[in-house]
Amino acid sequence: MSRFGSGEFRYQVVDNWAKRPRCWPFTDVAGVGVDSRDRVYVFNRSSHPVMVFDRDGNFIRSWGEGVFTRPHGVFIDSDDVIWCTDDMDHTVRRFDTNGNLLLTVGTPGVHSDTGYDGRDIRSIKRAAPPFNRPTKAVLSPSGELYVTDGYGNARVHKFSKEGKHLLSWGEPGSGPGQFILPHSITVSKHGKVYVADRENRRIQVFDVEGRFVAAWPNLERPTDMTLVNDKYLFVSELNHRVSVLDLDGTLLASWGGEEGRSNDAGLFISPHAIAVDSRGVLYVGEVGDTNAGYDRGSRAVQKFVPEG
Repeated sequence: MSRFGSGEFRYQVVDNWAKRPRCWPFTDVAGVGVDSRDRVYVFNRSSHPVMVFDRDGNFIRSWGEGVFTRPHGVFIDSDDVIWCTDDMDHTVRRFDTNGNLLLTVGTPGVHSDTGYDGRDIRSIKRAAPPFNRPTKAVLSPSGELYVTDGYGNARVHKFSKEGKHLLSWGEPGSGPGQFILPHSITVSKHGKVYVADRENRRIQVFDVEGRFVAAWPNLERPTDMTLVNDKYLFVSELNHRVSVLDLDGTLLASWGGEEGRSNDAGLFISPHAIAVDSRGVLYVGEVGDTNAGYDRGSRAVQKFVPEG
């Protein structure tokens, strides 16, 4: 197996890991999540939007058929509740592991007014309430729901677990607390909120009330993040890269990159989703169909096993 990463973050790729049912494409893998049993949920834009696999890649089930307009982000909380973000439907939905709908946040098919023309994120004229094409929802360790509202808005929204809106922050732009496509979010046990500000090519850090703390520049269009041991931030970057940072923003390891764009196993075309299981195994999902017009097949989700 090929090896990737550096330092204490060295991995071997398991090629063609996912054993999909015959003739079931992934299309774009917009989100990847892992539950408490290390089952992997592949949130994709095919006619089978949630495909579930065991840790060895054996197919378990699918659900969500006919439910989603355009899958975008998925997050699985500590109770194995699954939060699915549908950017074109302007909603966040909560499901159990069998795909039973528990809650909908937002009004299906109805978006807020930001001046967005439906095509160009730079047409957004103003910040607005939830939602206009949200991108990712996560539950914080203290139980609040945080949502990045990115393609048609430039905000972060905070809700109660039951979906009551508590506060919002952000506006279009490139200054502190401003966003150009807030694309993913995660929250630490220490009360820090990390936002992947994709088209500003940075991660911004806030406290839980939305007050700006720091910005980490020089990322390659960050798309998704996951916190590991409340110590390391694993980041997928649309420009063909995966990186590992500490919580001071120091780069600890990366592989892929602009010059490394490749269809080879272990390298990337368009990383869009990232998750880590209980054993430190890393899963990276890609949106090659949309961004490159290329179907990577089973490599649309790659599995990386830590060495040692």
